[in-house]
Amino acid sequence: MDRSGEFQKWKAQSLSKADLSRKGSVDEDVVELVRLLNGREQFFTTSSCSGRILLLDGGLNGCEIQKQNCSWLLVTHRICAKDDVLSALKKARGDAVLKFEPFVLHVQCRQLQDAQILHSVAVDSGFRNSGITVGKRGKTMLAVRSTHGLEVPLSNKGRLMVTEEYIEFLLKIANQKMEENKKRIDRFYSCLQLALERQETSGLRPETNKMTHPVYTHRRKRKTEKMHGQCNSPEKQKDLESEEDNAEISLSFFPENY
Repeated sequence: MDRSGEFQKWKAQSLSKADLSRKGSVDEDVVELVRLLNGREQFFTTSSCSGRILLLDGGLNGCEIQKQNCSWLLVTHRICAKDDVLSALKKARGDAVLKFEPFVLHVQCRQLQDAQILHSVAVDSGFRNSGITVGKRGKTMLAVRSTHGLEVPLSNKGRLMVTEEYIEFLLKIANQKMEENKKRIDRFYSCLQLALERQETSGLRPETNKMTHPVYTHRRKRKTEKMHGQCNSPEKQKDLESEEDNAEISLSFFPENY
């Protein structure tokens, strides 16, 4: 089977699988983005989360491995109210943690050039921790990520360690991050549409695009170059530059049997 045929097989298998996430469906804020990517022959999404505020209870032994063995006291993909958090905290029996997790998206791409297009759009839209990994079997994955998360412990062994005033302060920050997260998703969707349309109208196939090591050179250029379609206005560029500049962009290889 040629590489293109193998990619289409992977895509058909992935999109036919049941959604195994807790929610069981794609989040509302990224439905159109996921549909746009899956509607193109060179991409398909493998996982996504639009961003969320959650309250986890690690129990008496804590959350040793990320969110495994934790009780989900509260989860929302929208702005969160203080009363909802206080109500959920009453159920905590261990070490409760308030978290904001920003948008994350994983996309398998047909070729490295396809992933590079998405990577450029993602970074210019504010998702500066995005990266590409390439497996030896030809699986090229793009992870769209940012670094504006939040994680704060609130209780210890069921005992609240902070004041209500401080919880209200934390929620204000978390809600602001959620609003900024939504703006970046919208920006990513709009700029991706424009980038794909320009690629189609130019008549260039991804394999003929001459892109020289953009994975490594993009960070140096992004402050002085604008995306196609002027997606980065001065106001938006100022917002993007408020993020830290030390985000890692990696091009790594999986083991032989990946």
